[in-house]
Parts: sequence; C-alpha cells; structure tokens
Amino acid sequence: MTSEPMPPSDDLDAWNARMRSVIGGVIPIQFEHVAKDRVVATMVVDHRVHQPFGVLHGGASVVLAESVASVGAGLNCPEGMGAVGQEINANHIRPKRDGIVRAVAVPVHIGRTSQVWTIEIRDEDERLICIARCTLAAVPLT
Repeated sequence: MTSEPMPPSDDLDAWNARMRSVIGGVIPIQFEHVAKDRVVATMVVDHRVHQPFGVLHGGASVVLAESVASVGAGLNCPEGMGAVGQEINANHIRPKRDGIVRAVAVPVHIGRTSQVWTIEIRDEDERLICIARCTLAAVPLT
C-alpha cells in the first residue's frame, strides 16, 4: 500500500493518472467523480475485459467495483490510514459485449475501522449490469 498522499477529490486528472499507474494501466478505468459520499468511474468494454465467450468478464466488473469503493473509503479514512478490501460480492445481472459501463459507489456504513459500500454498474442505457457490495478495512499506511 502506498503512503503517497491521495489527490484532492476534485483533481480528476490526478486520480486518473494514479489509476493508470496501477491496475488501471491494464483495465481501462476512468474516474468521473470522486468525493467522500460518491465515486463514479467508467470502464471501456472491449476485448481487454472480455471472458472467453466475448462478453464482459465478471472479474473486470469486480475490479471496477472495488476500485471505486476503495477510493471512496480511502477518502473517509483518518489521516495516516488507508482502505483495503476485506470482502466483495457481486451479482452479474446481464452480459455486455462492448461500449461503456459506469460504476457508482456510495457508502452504506462508514465506521472507525471498517466501511461498507454498494456499487451499481450500469450500461449506456442505464441497464443494470452488475451490483456489488464491498467491505473495506481502515489500516495504517506504514
């Protein structure tokens, strides 16, 4: 876990650069909104995130879901603490072959040592593709 300070929530360029330096360099994730109470990001659906049958891989949806929840949770951690995923579950509702999906994460519980976030992933027509819940722990950055 990096102890590098998190960018300000309104600096989307910095958030997107940070994402590209990690798993976002492999999976095409782009932040649209970053705040303590809501994080939104999109992901391109193409061959890079397909499973062998040519549709969006459930694991790619989970990466997107945990990414937006982790950013939101990190923003809600006390100074010197960061958020790490403890558990995530996801229901994959419908297949998606190509286009864009948008994940919206909102907190359900923000506690001193743990947080729970709900994430909805929808397509361009607002159809639900995946719904997930992510539990994260607040841990020291050192």
